[in-house]
Amino acid sequence: MIDFYQVMQRVKQILVIQSEKEKILDRDIANALKLNPQYFAVIKRRKKIPYEAIALFCKKNKLSINWILLEQKPQYLT
Repeated sequence: MIDFYQVMQRVKQILVIQSEKEKILDRDIANALKLNPQYFAVIKRRKKIPYEAIALFCKKNKLSINWILLEQKPQYLT
């Protein structure tokens, strides 16, 4: 089963690289996924993965959706 927190941890890894900030907040993840921060708080509490937002984030950043969701290599698409 895909774990919400592991998926968001991988999104955080990308955001740390992109923004060079040490601490990424839930608000930063919500903005990167183009989600309302209040909605992100709700889905976080329910552990519901926003698949469509993740897919768009992966497309924009040329990431493998398999890496984000399942931690399968390769991380980046070429």
